[in-house]
Amino acid sequence: MAKRRRNEKQLPAGQQNRPSETTLRIVGGSMRGRKIKYSGDQTVRPMKDRTREAVFNLVGPAINGMHAVDLFAGTGAMAIEAISRGAVGATLIERHLPSARVIRENLETLGICNQCQLIRGNAFFWDGAEADKEVAWCVFCCPPYRFFHDQADKLHELIARILDIAPVGSILVAEAEIPYDFTSLQELGDWDVRTYRPAVIGVLEKLQ
Repeated sequence: MAKRRRNEKQLPAGQQNRPSETTLRIVGGSMRGRKIKYSGDQTVRPMKDRTREAVFNLVGPAINGMHAVDLFAGTGAMAIEAISRGAVGATLIERHLPSARVIRENLETLGICNQCQLIRGNAFFWDGAEADKEVAWCVFCCPPYRFFHDQADKLHELIARILDIAPVGSILVAEAEIPYDFTSLQELGDWDVRTYRPAVIGVLEKLQ
């Protein structure tokens, strides 16, 4: 049995597998630099800050005046970033109760609850009823990476439905893991695909 080093601390029983709380940061816009709480739960996979910045650079100034939709919200970072950069409102869907609580805390801390609607539910069944139909949407589809494999058909149906109900001019951003091939979704439109290891990002605009 390996000996524990003298300066090595051991966590109390019950805390050894507990995720450590950490923070993310808003990378642009009016709230740039503000912190976003993240529990450290490994079931939640927030997009890396540098990848999030690259995604919003792709979306560009079009985010101004849009309504953000965060389908698998996790920490809420994508919707929060969108609000910071000029989105007029956001709808966040999150099934996992502990994550939904963290999202609510983030919205309250940042003072943007009045611009956001948090729905605790399954994104696969969301019908768009709560989102603003008067403006274009910026939809973020960043599910657990495994969904692109073990729930591929359901995910394909979800993306197709969102594109059907979203207003013209809406943008959909999907995040998968390398080596996912967006040609499997090519029938839905012409994706702009970029790689930011370990993620691969597809961006699609609804033109009509």
